[in-house]
Amino acid sequence: FEEEINKQVLLAIDESDTQKPLPDSETQPDVNAENIEKQESDDKYIRLMADFDNFRKRTLRERSELYQRANEDIIEEILLVLDHFDLAFKSASDHQVVAGVLDGFRLVAEQLLTALRKSGLTVLDVVEGTPFDPMQHEAISHLPSENVPENMVITQVRRGYLLGGRILRAAQVVVSSGVPAPADQGNIEPEISSEGK
Repeated sequence: FEEEINKQVLLAIDESDTQKPLPDSETQPDVNAENIEKQESDDKYIRLMADFDNFRKRTLRERSELYQRANEDIIEEILLVLDHFDLAFKSASDHQVVAGVLDGFRLVAEQLLTALRKSGLTVLDVVEGTPFDPMQHEAISHLPSENVPENMVITQVRRGYLLGGRILRAAQVVVSSGVPAPADQGNIEPEISSEGK
């Protein structure tokens, strides 16, 4: 049955080909002009679609960057609050504040930090002995140290933060300048021996 249908389709195609008049020299340029117009129209359509796709991608990227910048501005302001919490915790431990009050403030600070982490914030804590990295650390001082090698972090003064994998705020650190130089022994003149004269 399928073979019979295929034969009839082939016969119909052959008959339609034989029924078409052969193009004469007058109709040939019209067909070429139509083909050229169609090709130009297709090219314009393809370029227009590509331009629209590029516009759509650029708009999405710009919207995402605008959202990211808005988040950065808000989060930077909130980081100051977290810094004050850190200072309060250090001061409270020095002044023996009631443990229940201190725990309550710690819970509030952790809840705030958890909310910021949901927006892509990552804490950048630096421990003693970490190599100094100017891309992640801001050196606020260089101090000599016998225990910490040169260009290593002695202590962290203020936390750093990453937002979306980028540095939002560098960690402030004190960096070791190496072993301290021996203290001057005063301006003692070297002794010149008189034996060699």
